[in-house]
Amino acid sequence: MSKNTDQTQIFFNPACSKCRMTLELLDEHDIKPDVIEYLSTPPDFDTLKQLLQMLGISAENLIRKGESIYKKLDLANQDLDENALIQIMIDNPILIERPIVVRNGKAIIGRPPERILEILS
Repeated sequence: MSKNTDQTQIFFNPACSKCRMTLELLDEHDIKPDVIEYLSTPPDFDTLKQLLQMLGISAENLIRKGESIYKKLDLANQDLDENALIQIMIDNPILIERPIVVRNGKAIIGRPPERILEILS
């Protein structure tokens, strides 16, 4: 089965072991994704909104609550709407859960990395 490489992206943090494991899993399936190092190139508002739609989750569910910036911004005690949370993730991309793999109009968070197998076929 031939793989179309331009249809796969991974939102990637090289310091993240789950990201590296997910990239290895893609490689094992002969998929060479576009690697987006989102900490240095954060997604824009429309891209993040589209990712949330493809993932079928709210912005709140894409935020990494264990990050120190989450506590510093006191996000747990704020009543922010979807757009405000998206903007916070754009301004602080470390808060975006990772890795996110996008393929053929579908997206999935690779936690655990094997979850991405659901969208590879």
